[in-house]
Amino acid sequence: MAVKWIDVKEDIPLKKLLELVASGVDVVLMDDKFPVARMMPMPQKVNAPRALGLHAGKMWISPDFDAPLPDSFWLGEGIS
Repeated sequence: MAVKWIDVKEDIPLKKLLELVASGVDVVLMDDKFPVARMMPMPQKVNAPRALGLHAGKMWISPDFDAPLPDSFWLGEGIS
């Protein structure tokens, strides 16, 4: 991926920076040779179909999962 280093003292409109980012360029803003911020394109969401049963049997939930929690939990009793 291409990277463009830009000094914050340069007078570059934000729209120009956003155009660079939209084209796939990482923009690093520099202040006295030190990087202070980085602008990069957002990752594209992959809409892969979910496969039903892909992880069947890999997870376990206790039978009392839906049971009410005791008052000692809510009151923080027994915590050091």
